[in-house]
Amino acid sequence: MIEKREFYINGAWVAPLEPRDCAVIDPSTEEPCAVISLGSAADCDRAVAAAKAAFPAWAATPPAERRAVVERILAQYEQRAEEMAQAISLEMGAPIKLARESQAPSLPWHLKNFLTAFDQIEWVRPLGPHAPNDRIAMEPIGVVGLITPWNWPMNQVTLKVIPALLAGCPCVLKPSEESPLSSLLFAEFCHDAGVPAGVFNLVNGDGMGVGTRLSEHPDVEMISFTGSTRAGRAISKAAAETLKRVTLELGGKGANLIFADADDRAVERGVRHMMNNSGQSCNAPSRMLVERSVYDRAVEKAAEIAASIPVGPASQDGPHIGPVVNKRQWDQIQGYIQKGIDEGARLVAGGLGLPEHLNRGFFVKPTVFADVKPGMTIEREEIFGPVLSIIPFDTEEEAVRIANDTPYGLTNYVQSQDGARRNRLARQLRAGMVEMNGKSRAAGSPFGGVKASGRAREGGHWGIEEFLEAKAISGWDSALDTAAE
Repeated sequence: MIEKREFYINGAWVAPLEPRDCAVIDPSTEEPCAVISLGSAADCDRAVAAAKAAFPAWAATPPAERRAVVERILAQYEQRAEEMAQAISLEMGAPIKLARESQAPSLPWHLKNFLTAFDQIEWVRPLGPHAPNDRIAMEPIGVVGLITPWNWPMNQVTLKVIPALLAGCPCVLKPSEESPLSSLLFAEFCHDAGVPAGVFNLVNGDGMGVGTRLSEHPDVEMISFTGSTRAGRAISKAAAETLKRVTLELGGKGANLIFADADDRAVERGVRHMMNNSGQSCNAPSRMLVERSVYDRAVEKAAEIAASIPVGPASQDGPHIGPVVNKRQWDQIQGYIQKGIDEGARLVAGGLGLPEHLNRGFFVKPTVFADVKPGMTIEREEIFGPVLSIIPFDTEEEAVRIANDTPYGLTNYVQSQDGARRNRLARQLRAGMVEMNGKSRAAGSPFGGVKASGRAREGGHWGIEEFLEAKAISGWDSALDTAAE
């Protein structure tokens, strides 16, 4: 049993003020694998006080020195990458192959992209040629609270902590209590990298305790949250009283538009993307919209691919999907599958209950429903499990209407060989991101949505600038700029 009861506050590992043990459950076995402590509002206050005290010096630290600190965090990861992969696999059930190849490596991927963007930031920039003595100074917003989810733990921790540090903002991180081990290891990276005391702090806790206190704390200038839309609303309300900045990266119900001229692997690509990470991704293409002339074949192909995807324990090597994170999530997904059956969708793969070869663990069969109608529960609500809905359409206009008829707007997908159509749809689809023909977004591209998916923009220079304030200055002595060159 791993015991990690301490928090990281002001450059040291400290005991909680009031011990409150919380078991971390291995979702492959349903057995406890670790114990942490859940913090209180008082623990949160200690961390915020440390960050507030560290702010003046960290904000005044030259950008090159902040960059060097972040580079040392990367060096720590590179020495301990396997530990990170093992921690993620154990805590939230990612198969070890996925943890090694996608989950853990999200840390160096985003960190390096941030360093590239950081080098391009002009901290004091001219307003424009019409105002030679006006400047815009980009300055850190202050102490920031960071609340991260369990489904891609290092992805989200890196997307928040690294730009905050680069921007000059001390932070308090509250990782999900479902997947705290990877974040505690990240705190070790920060300590060993020499992050100054108080600049990075970590307090484990639940949403009602530490999450709420961070959101309402008068000394926290900004909250960056990734999680459910329901929790995002609660955080916004808690933060409103202190008028802090709130950035939210929330749920999704991505539409994947497959036209008759799509390439031969479009359906398979969509199914495998949906089932990746056991469907526990906010940008999953959970609604497959297929042009009617190729609909029957697409349904047959999707069912065939889903049935071929193996399911097994996270510790098992190989390209399978693991369990979902906990019993509550498993029960909720089973409820959605039953709802799909009850409302008349046609089940063509997977279904209720555990896979036949497994008798414990929170495993869900890769499930596909065909003949799903707009407005069905499984078409409207985010399931966050390996459940795909397939919907036919007749015209491009109908496909756009169905795709946009959702409270969410995170990522949509288009599969077509017609370049004019792709460009047209990319502009018509209401989403923060549109990916086409299986082409991933490039390094430095912002991640974020619209509507109930929140409006954060994480990654690249957008991700750093979320932690900065623009200060307008007039009467700047521009002659000194010339002299300094």
